[in-house]
Amino acid sequence: MSRSSYVDFLTWALPKLSMRYKGFRKVKRQVCRRIDQRMKTLDLSSLNEYKQHLIANQDEWPILDQFCRIHISRFLRDGHVFQTLLSFILPELGQIVKQEKDKTLSVWSLGCASGEEAYTFKIIWDALLQDQFPTVFLNILGTDIDEHMLARARSGKYQKSSVKELPHHLIEYGFEIFAENYVLKDDVKANIQFLLQDVRKEMPPGYFHLIACRNLIFTYYDLSPQRKLVQRLIQRLTSRGILILGNHESLPDNSPELIQDKQCKLIYHKV
Repeated sequence: MSRSSYVDFLTWALPKLSMRYKGFRKVKRQVCRRIDQRMKTLDLSSLNEYKQHLIANQDEWPILDQFCRIHISRFLRDGHVFQTLLSFILPELGQIVKQEKDKTLSVWSLGCASGEEAYTFKIIWDALLQDQFPTVFLNILGTDIDEHMLARARSGKYQKSSVKELPHHLIEYGFEIFAENYVLKDDVKANIQFLLQDVRKEMPPGYFHLIACRNLIFTYYDLSPQRKLVQRLIQRLTSRGILILGNHESLPDNSPELIQDKQCKLIYHKV
């Protein structure tokens, strides 16, 4: 089947899943391979036949939705973002939370995949910032739509490639190393919860000082759900809370409730 036939199919199908083709251009081969395998399983010979199968069988849409899940995750991904967080954002939040009654700094890693982002926050805080804020308690929630990825996150076991961007002293701080396996220490895994959730349908209760929403909503989702979800994310942020986007991402519209950070354009402050 031709490349254009896949483009036509994805352009038709993705909006029905609240997604858009633009976000899949660099990863479409992976999605197309999954669709090809599914068509073989169903004994279908063309994308048009698969399209008709989708129209006739609503139960097939969740299966296609699974094929469109892209998991690219590693520790300290986009290091310049974490440098700004370490130098400015997290200390500012620490000062804010220190004045609050329960002294809990709440972080939500949205679309957390196998947990690298959530654990990066924990390692940075514990190793480099906790001594500055001894009364502040860090609580991290990671949510994802894929239970298999969440099981990997809860296990805390990673390959060397996942930690290649972490400085050596942070690897030593956070991991026990067994041959090629990097296993998180128990105290790093403490106070991190991983929850199965589809952000298109629900969000966790409560409010967060920081929401990391990187490489999901503002890459793969269509503009209409983007606009709805960004408003819901703003509602979940505390006053002066922080929203973080992924590399090459931007908000669908300018929001008077969010101000772009001067140091890092991927970070937004709620006002």
